[in-house]
Formats: sequence, C-alpha cells, structure tokens
Amino acid sequence: MKATLVIMLLGFFGFANAQTILKADGKTDTYVLINTILAPGYSVIEAPDCAHEEFGKHITQIFDKELNCYVFQFHIHTDKDNDRCKKFDRQRNEIKAYEQSPENTKATEGETVVYKWKFKLDENFKVSKGFTHLHQLKAVGGSEANMPLVTLTARKGDPDKLELRYAENTTQETLTKADLNAFKGNWVEITETVTFGETGKYKIEIIRIKDGKSLMSYQSKKIRTWKTDADFLRPKWGIYRSLKYKDDLRDEVISFTDFSIEEI
Repeated sequence: MKATLVIMLLGFFGFANAQTILKADGKTDTYVLINTILAPGYSVIEAPDCAHEEFGKHITQIFDKELNCYVFQFHIHTDKDNDRCKKFDRQRNEIKAYEQSPENTKATEGETVVYKWKFKLDENFKVSKGFTHLHQLKAVGGSEANMPLVTLTARKGDPDKLELRYAENTTQETLTKADLNAFKGNWVEITETVTFGETGKYKIEIIRIKDGKSLMSYQSKKIRTWKTDADFLRPKWGIYRSLKYKDDLRDEVISFTDFSIEEI
C-alpha cells in the first residue's frame, strides 16, 4: 500500500491511511479548497466560468441545515454556460482527479478503491432525453479513454430515471436504473467499490439519508473494470449535460459533499 499521508488544512480535510477526503468548510475559497485536496498546485475544476464571468465561480459553498454542515453547490445555467468555451452543444461543471493528482486518487490495475460521496438534486430537477451525467469513472491514456468505464446519468422518461451505465470497451449498456423522483429533494449517500482489472469487481449502493432506503444497488464479482493500455482510472463528479434537447432543461444547482477516495 502506498505510504500513509496525513495532511490537515484548516482542520476540515486531509489524507489519511491512503484516503482522500474533501469537505466544504464555508471559509476557504472554494476552488482553492478543492484543488488543495485533489491536485495541490494545479486545477481539477472544469467549470463554465469563461463563458459566464458575470456569475462568478460556478462552484460555491452553503450551509445545509439537514446535514448540519457546509456543502458544495454546482451551478449550471441553460442559456449562459457551455463546456469550458470549447464545446457549445453541451455544458460541464465538474471536478476530477487527473495526472497531477496525488497517487492515491488514481486507480491502477489490481487496486481496490472505495469512492463515497453525498449529493442532492433539487425537488424540481429537470432532465432531457440527452445525457445528464453526475459521476464518471474514466481512464487516462489508452485507446478507450474517451468512453467512461462507469457513468451515473439522469435521463428523461416515463418516469425519469437515474441510470448506471457501463462500457466494457467503447460501447455503453445500462446495468440498472432507478426512479429519479425518489432522489429529487433528498440527500443520498453513494458507496462505490471497484477492484480494477481485466477481471475485476464492481459494487454500488445509493442510500437515501432521511430514511435509510436503498434507491439503487448493483454488484458484479466478475466484470471488466479496466481500459486498454490505460495509465490509471480516475473519478469525476458534478454535472455534465447535453443541450440537444435544451427546451427540457432549466438552470440547476446540485449539492455535493463528503467526497472520499480510499484504497483498501
């Protein structure tokens, strides 16, 4: 196991026992707070600030009475935002681990990693028939890097669904789905456990915090959890959505907190 790291900044976040923890504190500049944990000295934030400068930073912090702590809020605006002034048929406001991140945030073949986080969708959250991604596990390097290994995406339907999408190679399939209405207006906690490899393991559980109800559960003890010639795999969180069906969408604020990456 990689060497144990213990780094405390303002007493609210740190690395311990190959675990990376990111929490809002309500005091530290939001981007500084996120970058200090996920890539000290660099930037892991993919926000649409360049297209919408008058709004300011698209990730903020607010005190949440239900959880009794500060949380991050990811903002996206249908008519103002795009994908980093590079692509204009979609919008992105995400954080990630990447090349400059600490080693214990990057999964290598043979490792088992537990990812945990909490998020809350607004009670009037809207989706379209296009993609609205809330989480991805993606490769860096190799021929399959453009296709996420795993994606949690919300999609319009009857009723709307939260889908767990998976790509063994470069073609996606839906492993399971859940009624999105059960998520709206509620804090949920996600635990995702992955043993990375050509013959790997994958497990995810999403619990609604207010009543402990399981809203989504999936497990496979024999599944490809690697990408061809990948250097490593890394997580992404936030909102990344298509504008193909723009009329179905609205401005959104998604709350996140208690990000954890732990090698076991």
